[in-house]
Amino acid sequence: RAGEGGVKGKLANLALSGGWRKRCASSFQLRFLLTAGLSHGVIRGMKTPFALVTLLTTLAVPSGLPLFSQEKTTPAGIDVSAKPIEGAEVIIDGSRGMLDEKWIYWEGPRFASAMPIKWQIVEDPIDGGTCVMTDDPVAEGGKYGTADIVTKKPYRDFRLHIEFLIMNPRGNSGVYLQNRYEIQIFDGDKTKHGMGAVINESESPYEAYRGIGKWNAYDLVFRAARFVDGKMTEKPLVTMYFNGKKVHTNQVINKVWGGPNSGVDGGNEDGFGITDTPQGLKLQCEGHDVRYRNAWLKELNLEKADTDF
Repeated sequence: RAGEGGVKGKLANLALSGGWRKRCASSFQLRFLLTAGLSHGVIRGMKTPFALVTLLTTLAVPSGLPLFSQEKTTPAGIDVSAKPIEGAEVIIDGSRGMLDEKWIYWEGPRFASAMPIKWQIVEDPIDGGTCVMTDDPVAEGGKYGTADIVTKKPYRDFRLHIEFLIMNPRGNSGVYLQNRYEIQIFDGDKTKHGMGAVINESESPYEAYRGIGKWNAYDLVFRAARFVDGKMTEKPLVTMYFNGKKVHTNQVINKVWGGPNSGVDGGNEDGFGITDTPQGLKLQCEGHDVRYRNAWLKELNLEKADTDF
């Protein structure tokens, strides 16, 4: 057909010369080039698998533009106001009834409060409705462990979504996976002990934090440690999105940090003596005005050591 030789020649020369790299700004354009090649017989004329693979490799690999993307896309419903996924259990809905039904104080070595839970149900100052405030006077001055709350139900592997609001500068709380491993909530701290860090295990993804007076969301998948005959064979792992941005991927957790007042097993072998027991989700009280809402959790059974989602 008229012009066929010209199209074939241009496509072939473009691919072989490497000029396609300058012209293909996206994987979409690269796929268009290959489609055009197929329609005009450039690729159909390659009679061996080796020749075709050579061309595909030449086109795709040097540019870093995948023909068929293998990267996981960001899942929907992970940012603020995300709806519970199918099979999830709501554990905080901003009501007193649910707080009393599903939570108790963690009675660790530093516990200084008493039931019923003194945390308050207060107005959501941003979106209306109500939320839970970490308010217990015994924790004033940063005395963590004196009035922390934990779910009555223990968990092993799970997906968790939880939203928090810090009302004042340097506001501090924390989300403890299995009442052991803290995901830090700490305004102003950008260190490995700071906002969004798997405490002392990862850097702080502080750039994902929206700041005081704004709702933030952690959405994560956690896989508990695995044991054989009482000995740990696989360490805990967590993958986390912070306000819709993936900030941790299969982060290994080596120990319980903070000592016995911090959480379960914190006093065992300097935190390395993790035991094979499921535990509840814990929220920390340090005497600051930090608020929680829209928390839900789905139990999982992760046979493979992979929490990426």
